[in-house]
Amino acid sequence: MPGLSFIHASPFYELTALVVLAAIIGFLGVFLRQPMIVSFIAVGVIAGPSALNIVLSHGHIELLAELGIAVLLFLVGLKLDLKLIRTLGPVALATGLGQVAFTSAIGYWIGIALGLDTVTALYVAVALTFSSTIIIVKLLSDKREVDSLHGRIAVGFLIVQDVVVVLAMMVLSALGVGSQTGAEGSVLIRIGGVLVYGLIMLTFVLLFIRYLATPLLSRVARSQELLITFAIGWATLLAAIGSQFGFSKELGGLLAGISLASTPFREAIVARLASLRDFLLLFFFIALGLQLNLNLLGSQVFEALVFSAFVLIGNPLIVMVIMGSMGYRKRTGFLAGLTVAQISEFSLIFMTMGLSLGHVSTESLGLVTLVGLITIATSVYMITYSHILYSKLEPLLGIFERGTPYREHVFETQHTSDHPYDVILFGLGRYGKAIAHYLQKDGSRLLAVDFNPDEVRRWQSQGHSVMYGDASDPAFISDLPLEGVKWVVSAMPQHDIGVTHEDPRLSLIEGLKQKHYEGGIAVSTQQLHDQRILKEKGATLILLPFYDAAEQAVERMKTAGSTSLMK
Repeated sequence: MPGLSFIHASPFYELTALVVLAAIIGFLGVFLRQPMIVSFIAVGVIAGPSALNIVLSHGHIELLAELGIAVLLFLVGLKLDLKLIRTLGPVALATGLGQVAFTSAIGYWIGIALGLDTVTALYVAVALTFSSTIIIVKLLSDKREVDSLHGRIAVGFLIVQDVVVVLAMMVLSALGVGSQTGAEGSVLIRIGGVLVYGLIMLTFVLLFIRYLATPLLSRVARSQELLITFAIGWATLLAAIGSQFGFSKELGGLLAGISLASTPFREAIVARLASLRDFLLLFFFIALGLQLNLNLLGSQVFEALVFSAFVLIGNPLIVMVIMGSMGYRKRTGFLAGLTVAQISEFSLIFMTMGLSLGHVSTESLGLVTLVGLITIATSVYMITYSHILYSKLEPLLGIFERGTPYREHVFETQHTSDHPYDVILFGLGRYGKAIAHYLQKDGSRLLAVDFNPDEVRRWQSQGHSVMYGDASDPAFISDLPLEGVKWVVSAMPQHDIGVTHEDPRLSLIEGLKQKHYEGGIAVSTQQLHDQRILKEKGATLILLPFYDAAEQAVERMKTAGSTSLMK
């Protein structure tokens, strides 16, 4: 557009235009209560060649996007530890590989049935198996569900998918090189090299965790600025090494986070990097939108709708079948399964490689682009409103659960009606643990509930009563030992009420009302304007951690002041 030519005078002007456009579209998205990811992808489409054509400096956008990816996966890795990886590794591997196998096989036969030739059907089928780790992790982070059981399983099998993506692209790349040079065996050589490099890097990370991580960060953390600089440098360094070794920046960034997860400084790093992550990821979603070239979309709308329906419905069903057969609850399988209900940015890259090799046509790339546009946009809503969706479909999902979902019993303790409790506390974060400490000190019989398997194990190891569970799960609330309970307390992490995510506090209150619970319900909030809504929904007592602590501090100062004056 001639009127926008001044923007291309400098990359700075392009970035300025993108950020301003993102702020405008983002504001409209918030006003319409739409997920921010959809708004930011829309910014990329609007700024791309299909509309305003603002972006010419693609390299700068991709650089910022890659930094965002490294920081995001680094923060995810910080929340993982080796014990958890050993526990969830088998289900992640089985679900990841099983989903890839079944999706590619079924997708291939759908392609053949739709009239695609054999090679194109194979390419499209493989492209349908890739889900976007970045989008899913961002959504789970926004909903604070990365630490939940289904969130951790999802991250695990998405990483398995990423490994498959790397191998598939290495095969294509080697085929391209081999066709030009006539070399044979290059695929096996490259795969073998990546495996060797991977073992070397993994060994280095394990040695770093064992001998260097805590002592090094203890010195670095003497300066908060240096701690954050070191964290970003470490994340990008391992991401760059991972890319150089051939197994993606995502895996490198994840390993960087895991290497620091055992240190006492991880929470400080997470808190300080969260805003930087969100800003940098803006450019990832813009870059993704730029790839969705609407000019490629042809007359394959029917085929795209069929493939999209398979991805949106078939992929989650495949995951639910696998997880159900392995002994997980239908709810865990459902929430984890929704994370594969879209295709990835790697799907477009994969098809582009096939186009460059002459294996597929431009129309095939347009077909996968349209599938990507439909599935990414739709799945964002499915995951954002996952708990509401589950409550609607729950009666139909019984076939995906064994009679005894034994896998999740590992995280639970058994409670019977002859062991009554005075208080049930949801949330074992810092505030929740402080409440638990004073309740136990007061002699109250306490049952704690948390959906973070690590916290459940730690609380169990200290001899406390604890259950693994999610306040948003109506079935879990209905099974709570509520007889004799005087207070149910919510000290869970929270969002502002009214944003797009379901609020687990409201789900908890509603579940307790359905159980005709007559005791008190205490709910914590950091927002004064949430008080009215929580009261209207049925909360008996509103806890304001900062304001309550400030009031108590003033009272203690008054008491201490009067005492000192008397002296």
